[in-house]
Amino acid sequence: MPETAPDQYLAVARIARPQGRHGEVVADILTDFPERFEKLHRAYLENAGGESQPVDIEKTWPHKGRIVLKFAGVDSINQADSLRGLHVFIRSEDRVALPEHHYYVWELEGCRVVRERAGVAEEVGIVTEIERTGGVDLLRVARAHDKSRELLIPLTQDICTRIDTAAKMILIEPPEDLLELNG
Repeated sequence: MPETAPDQYLAVARIARPQGRHGEVVADILTDFPERFEKLHRAYLENAGGESQPVDIEKTWPHKGRIVLKFAGVDSINQADSLRGLHVFIRSEDRVALPEHHYYVWELEGCRVVRERAGVAEEVGIVTEIERTGGVDLLRVARAHDKSRELLIPLTQDICTRIDTAAKMILIEPPEDLLELNG
């Protein structure tokens, strides 16, 4: 799921097609917080040069698991069709605040995973993605010394004892043999 443009933006929707005759578009929702659209009055669309341009939102409403958006200045089917495939971004500082010990996927991807043994920090690898399991999510980690091999580390407070998203670092205390069983 694409969640970032440059670091200052987060994708919350992807325009699928025109909806109606007055320039509305229907978009796939890319956020875990679809209620955000009720109060969304300004967003950003990526232009042909890859830059994000501000756009005012006149109206939004849910429709069959998607969101319908009416942008200011987009008043025809042809204008709406020209937006097909574009992502709708918000500024990252406008993201929904998460409770303590909850993180956005994009905050964890790219984090260094480190284990401390006898007071010495040992680099385990880099988080390449988060695997959602329906239960405990897993960190998919490319090994530090063998990128072709990866580890799956449960994303629990017992194992991931310190997560510092600003420093892009996760300190782990894995159970005996977890790293060896994994790869």
